[in-house]
Parts: sequence; structure tokens; C-alpha cells
Amino acid sequence: MSSTRARRQTRLSRALGLALTPKAAKYMERRPYGPGEHGRARKKQDSDYAVRLREKQRLRAQYGIREAQMTRAFEEAKRTKGLTGENLIELLEMRLDALVLRAGFARTIAQARQLVVHRHITVDGKRVDRPSFRVAEGQLISVHERSETMAPFQVAAAGAHRDVLPAVPGYLDVKLEALQARLVRRPKRSEVPVTCEEQLVVEYYAR
Repeated sequence: MSSTRARRQTRLSRALGLALTPKAAKYMERRPYGPGEHGRARKKQDSDYAVRLREKQRLRAQYGIREAQMTRAFEEAKRTKGLTGENLIELLEMRLDALVLRAGFARTIAQARQLVVHRHITVDGKRVDRPSFRVAEGQLISVHERSETMAPFQVAAAGAHRDVLPAVPGYLDVKLEALQARLVRRPKRSEVPVTCEEQLVVEYYAR
């Protein structure tokens, strides 16, 4: 990740009050307030709209997706049986880039997306270069055999990202040393390691 991108992610993290990368987490420990000259000032009470907007932005930022992708996922979540907010997070979590991150193959969502785009990742043995690819229950995610010897994957296989990532959730069966992960079932919202009050996101889109 370039230093410019890292700075941008740190600034966004501080604005959203949520560490989006390990580097941002360290920075926020030292400066636990918003960016800019007014970062330390006592904030005025946010409007209901601003609270909902920020929660939507927080969720979007954790998956690193565009607004159009988020809107599409929300519309699908609304059509799916069950609670719309929980459905939304479960659908986002089944994205290939999200699962590459959860498996420990990457350190950040941006790195996970890059690995997919550069065709290093396969699903059931076939290369997939779309980060938004929806992984189905039972499918096997793995690093392409030609990519396994590359330094980033050797680092990942040794478990080097475990110190900054949440524990592997129950919906993934990961064999890290083999750089393989299987989505054994659909994620449940309670297990998904994202920080979000999803009902506020639903209210934002329902306005």
C-alpha cells in the first residue's frame, strides 16, 4: 500500500472513528480524535441523518466498496427473507475479497482485493479476478499454485497476519499453511467481525 493511500485510510479511519487498517489502528491509539484542526473540539450533536449516513459509510469502508455496490447489496438484502440489515452484512461477507481477508491470506481488505484482481485467487480451482464474486456455500477458495511461492503468500501461510486479524469465523474452514479456505455455510451476522449498527444503515436507505 502506498504511503499516500495509507494516509488516506488513516484519515478516513479517524473521521469514521473506526480503524480500517492495522496502521490506522496504531495511529488512532496515539490520536483518538478526528482529523483536522477541529478534531479535538467537542462535537455538536449530529442529526439523525448524519448518524445514519456515518454508519452506512462505516460499513462501506470496512468492505472497501463503492456506493453503487452497496446499494445493489441492500436491494438484494431487502428482497431476501429475514432482517434486511443482517442480510446485508451476510451478503457482503460472502464477497470473495472479504473471505480472502478473513482467511488470513491478506492483511487488509485493499490487499485482499488486489490479490483477487491480479488473478492469484481461485474458487474451486478456477481463477476469479472479481473481488465482488459471491462465494457459495461449500466452495473452496485457494491461492493459485503458481502464486503460492510468492513472498506475500509465504508470509500469510506462516500466519503473519493473525496478530492484526480477528479469529477465523465459524463459517470458514481454513488450512492456512495450504493457503486454502472453504465457506462451509452462510455467515451469520453475529459472527461477522465488522463494527456496524446495521439497523441505522437500513434506516438510511429507507429514508
